Amino acid sequence: MKPQSSRFYLSLAIAVIICDAFLIYRVTKQAPASTTTQAQITEKNQATKATTAKKTTDSESTTMQTPIDWQKPSETKPYPDLDQVNDFWVKVDLKKNRTYLMSGAKVIYTMYSSGGSYHHDEETGKYESYTPTGTFYIEPERGDSFYNASLNEGANNWVSFKDHGIYLFHSVPTDASGNYNVKEAKKLGKTAASHGCIRLSVPDSKWMSENLKTDTKVVING
Repeated sequence: MKPQSSRFYLSLAIAVIICDAFLIYRVTKQAPASTTTQAQITEKNQATKATTAKKTTDSESTTMQTPIDWQKPSETKPYPDLDQVNDFWVKVDLKKNRTYLMSGAKVIYTMYSSGGSYHHDEETGKYESYTPTGTFYIEPERGDSFYNASLNEGANNWVSFKDHGIYLFHSVPTDASGNYNVKEAKKLGKTAASHGCIRLSVPDSKWMSENLKTDTKVVING
């Protein structure tokens, strides 16, 4: 009986060894799959963060004044101190009805604005804004108010960016008595509405008139 007993225990030991070896093989084989899964999760998380960051970058500032009020600054935060801003310039997006104060490639303040109305250009066959597009520079001409009798319209807080007093940044329009045209003012930041100038809220236009230095670059996109 002893020889048989020895063979039994020997067989049992061999079986245990084989089982252990099989388990080790399975764990080792599955480990890379687990690592790959973790890598996929990490990659997905990074992609999600990138998408979120892009949305945050593309979206408008959370400090924008809502609803739009032509009697208030466009943002609830203070206007920038231009003495502390490097590479300052102004960007106007006619289609978005926005004017951006820029520091290099970074938007530091956003203003609601309305550029020139769109019309059908017979030469190009396209609908174009009455506001010229391209790169311009702030000119010396500026003032507290003006009135154009031929257009039956005026504005306050103006500063010129083209043709020395023709194309301006200015407030929402005023009438012959100097009163604001509320109907036109309510279009601010919502639709193109002017004869070619860039309309701004009353406080925004005052800040621009007082702070934009001559030769400041202005880029207007249509």
